[in-house]
Parts: sequence; structure tokens; C-alpha cells
Amino acid sequence: MKVIAINGSPRKHGNTAEMLKSALEGAKENGAKTKIYNLYDMEFTGCVSCFACKKKGKDCKGLCVIKDDLKEVLEEILKCDALLIGSPIYFSDVTGEVRSFLERLLFPILSYKKGEREILKGNIPSAFLYTMNVPLEQYDSLGYKAIAERNQKIIGGLLKAESQILVSCNTYQFKDYDKYDASRFSVEEKEKVRKEQFPQDLKAAFELGKQLTAK
Repeated sequence: MKVIAINGSPRKHGNTAEMLKSALEGAKENGAKTKIYNLYDMEFTGCVSCFACKKKGKDCKGLCVIKDDLKEVLEEILKCDALLIGSPIYFSDVTGEVRSFLERLLFPILSYKKGEREILKGNIPSAFLYTMNVPLEQYDSLGYKAIAERNQKIIGGLLKAESQILVSCNTYQFKDYDKYDASRFSVEEKEKVRKEQFPQDLKAAFELGKQLTAK
């Protein structure tokens, strides 16, 4: 069994990356092989609307035809047994890199043929892991929950398997808050969440990885 993780954060060792790595550790406990990709290390674009994946007589097998750093990643994903996607929430949505990644992954799988929704032969269970600065009580009121559920529905439908959501709220953004103009936030509250809640979030990610790879 192979599990692929996509880190959509610009930080390789930040909150999102920690959540993904914990989930992969859970998958490893079940004997899964794992790999993590950092989108910000790659040169790629979103969908360029070439429609090559929809041309008659050209069977792309659900794979985007653009040849850039994302091509091999997408090839691996279509052969993997589970997919993890991690993103911080920036301006009420996933990062631009995650959005571009999703376009490239999902549009070639989406079928334009009548009576056919997707062309994926197998199925790929998935999970989104979100990190965000806002506290849990604002996750729904600010519309973040609706965004997460939208992504869950789309990817779950096209990959033909259950997609799950794991959220880590009120995350610690800076190692030293004194260096930044961030007085609207309570450093004491942030530190408390970091010490008490974030370890629980990491544990939940670990259990998610185990669950996705349970036989």
C-alpha cells in the first residue's frame, strides 16, 4: 500500500507539514509506503484550459498532459492507495498552489461524456488536513467549513471513495510574536493551544493515517 501526501503550505516544517507527517507515521504503522511532496518546491501551473484531456481519440487515462514538475506527482497519485492533502487557510481558502494542484488532478478525471461522471478506473480514499489561524468557533461562521465540505464532495466523487476532513484551528504562526505587529491575537492563548490542543490534533492525524490504511 502506498500513501501520497501533498503539502500545500510554503513551510516545510510548519503546522500543515507536521499534521501530514503525523498522518504518514500512522500509515507507516500499518506497513504502508509513504511519500510527501511540497508544492512550493515545484514549478507548475493550474489548468490551462487546453482540453487535451477531453479530445476525441486521445485517451489520457485521467492524467493531465502538461509536462511540468507536477506530471510525475499526478502519475503517482493515480496509482496510490490513499491521498492526503494539507493546506493552511489563506484569505478564506486553500493556498493558490493547492487550488492549482486540484485543477490539474481532478479536471482530467472529470468526464464530459453523457452518462459518465469520471473516468478513474479504481478508487482512491483521501483526506484534507487544514490548518488555520482562526479559533474553532469561527471555523463554521466564517465559511471555512463550507469550503472544506465542498472540496470533500468534489474529490470524493471524482476519486470514487470517501474523503475525510481534519481541522487544526487557532494555530501558532510565529516562533516569536514580539517580532511582529500581531497585537490582535493573544500570545498566551496561542501558546496554550500550541501546548494543549495541537498535540491532540497531531494524534488525530496519526489515527487518520492508520484508518486510511487499515486492511
